[in-house]
Amino acid sequence: MKQCTHADALPHPEPGPLSETCPECLAEGRHPVQLRLCLSCGHVGCCDSSPGRHATEHHKDSGHPIMRTFEPGEAWRWCFVDHVLV
Repeated sequence: MKQCTHADALPHPEPGPLSETCPECLAEGRHPVQLRLCLSCGHVGCCDSSPGRHATEHHKDSGHPIMRTFEPGEAWRWCFVDHVLV
């Protein structure tokens, strides 16, 4: 099974969120479907089910590899580079 090769390089403790919602959606006047937190810098972006797909766009622009869900009651993480749950 494929594993993430980036988790060991994440900062500890994990960064706090830079915002409570997706700032790109807010600027565009859109409502994000679900939120994701970048575990490298704390950027909050919307998921790929949102029109803006800002969490994925943040990964493409920054190269930051792993995000986690920023939804209450959820705890999963995703590595954009290795395409696996962490």
